[in-house]
Amino acid sequence: QVQLVESGGGLVQAGGSLRLSCAASGSSLRFRLYTMGWYRQAPGNQRELVATITDNSNTNYADSVKGRFTISRDNAKNTVYLQMSSLKPEDTAVYYCNARNIRGDSWGQGTQVTVSS
Repeated sequence: QVQLVESGGGLVQAGGSLRLSCAASGSSLRFRLYTMGWYRQAPGNQRELVATITDNSNTNYADSVKGRFTISRDNAKNTVYLQMSSLKPEDTAVYYCNARNIRGDSWGQGTQVTVSS
């Protein structure tokens, strides 16, 4: 089982930037083999994909964040990042980190991002 801890959320004005971090830990963790992802859930909405990065560092983004958000990973630090720029009020949500391999999914507790207009 992978433990995931997100950080970096907060309150920011529209047009601003934030960087989220997700640190992974666990016994016999082979972080580099996981597909890592960021998801978000706004009040009243379902959880939705924001971005993913594979073990080969191939990335995928939701259309709503393309060109504004960048996902990256540092395998030496067992950490995945989400750099968010040009933030909009509609980006307000709880952001969750996800780790996926053939055994299934692990989730973090989430970090709140609030974008004021």
